[in-house]
Amino acid sequence: MKMFIAGEWVEAPETIEVFNPYDDSVVDTVPHAGHHEVERALESAARGAAVMAELPAHERYRILLNTASLLRESQEDFARLITQEAGKVLQDSRVEVSRAVETMELSAEEAKRLHGETIPLDAAPGGQGKFGFTLRVPCGVLVAIGPFNFPLNLLCHKVGPALAAGNSVIAKPPTDTPLTALRFTELLLEAGLPPEGIQCVTGPGTSVGEQLCTDNRVRKISFTGSRSVGERISKVAGIKKVTLELGANSPLIIMPDADLEQVARATAVTGYANAGQVCISTQRVLVNDRVYGDFLDALKPEVESIVLGNPLEEQTQMGPMIREHDAIRVENWIQEAVSEGSTLVTGGGRQRSLVSPTVVADVAPNARLSCEELFGPAVAVIRFQDINEAISLANDSEYGLSAGIFTGNLDWAMKFVRQVHSGNLMVNWGPQWRIDLMPYGGLKQSGYGKEGPRYAVEEMTELKTVVFHL
Repeated sequence: MKMFIAGEWVEAPETIEVFNPYDDSVVDTVPHAGHHEVERALESAARGAAVMAELPAHERYRILLNTASLLRESQEDFARLITQEAGKVLQDSRVEVSRAVETMELSAEEAKRLHGETIPLDAAPGGQGKFGFTLRVPCGVLVAIGPFNFPLNLLCHKVGPALAAGNSVIAKPPTDTPLTALRFTELLLEAGLPPEGIQCVTGPGTSVGEQLCTDNRVRKISFTGSRSVGERISKVAGIKKVTLELGANSPLIIMPDADLEQVARATAVTGYANAGQVCISTQRVLVNDRVYGDFLDALKPEVESIVLGNPLEEQTQMGPMIREHDAIRVENWIQEAVSEGSTLVTGGGRQRSLVSPTVVADVAPNARLSCEELFGPAVAVIRFQDINEAISLANDSEYGLSAGIFTGNLDWAMKFVRQVHSGNLMVNWGPQWRIDLMPYGGLKQSGYGKEGPRYAVEEMTELKTVVFHL
């Protein structure tokens, strides 16, 4: 496929192969953008920002709603493309596309809701005879850098609100999964978006991403990905608005009154979806000592029933990891934990990029399998004595994106909600839960800023204050 720059589909002297993670076959190739191509995209986006700022809200609404409609009509094609380049099982890819449709519809609605407010200036001494109000205006050029694990919906969470707010967008898709973003760009143009309202530039983050993030014509960056890249963006961005959705090692607390069958099913769902390659996957399962053994007995058959294989086959429930070297890393971390005294309950095997769904018990809190972000299909089970110890273990992390607890005790639940340092808190479900209208973001090293179209639009606009001296 070609990339889209300055209103046209273009190539580059070098190309990048896009591989199917399951069998390493080449799905397609994309251009490897160089300095010249990125500069053209920046110049075009600056022109596009002026066009988008003048586009009436009802026109932005119409374009986004048209895009959602076209996406719905192409759901199966997009789902198969996501599965081919990301390795996500087909049923999950279909869910991602349906969520992306909703995200675009939500973004369309927000285009009609941009407004300021009046300011009661006469409430302050010297404010008599003054009339004040605020205006929300677009930031200008926005760079959207998305991750491989949700190549469509997380792109929509950036592009949809940005266009709703009247910005132009430069999309920089991940090198592993650029095809979905390019196909989505085609839909935006088909829906009537001004050609310079969107650029889609393919290439490595170390060169393309760096050039985009350091350029002063860019006024807003929205990034989802690893903490290390997020830190780099923070350092090089300069004075511009930045939203970072970064990593996690999300904890799930299981109190002694929990329904263990329900908890085991929820752990299997929230710990292994997309081969664990979800930033809010259940990774650390903190289990009360009184139900520790019973929980492992309930969890083991649930995990062993997960069907591993070709993600394009309907019966498959878990596919490959995105790259074999990531699968090797996960395998090494599991083996390392076992060598340090942990117990392998089930799984632990690997065939190329396929890692068996794995449960490791008796994991030390300072083991890498627990304290770092695994981003793979394994959970670390850790024992605790009481709610205070559970909360202390949950908070013993540099991350704070999502956490869960299972309990029917209101006091325990509220203590968890108040004291656990996390941006998203789930009571009676695992950490991996999100609907697209909710405010979503992390604390600590998991980033800053919020997604969800209503909340993202606020971060993708500037607030002006106007005072009439009457």
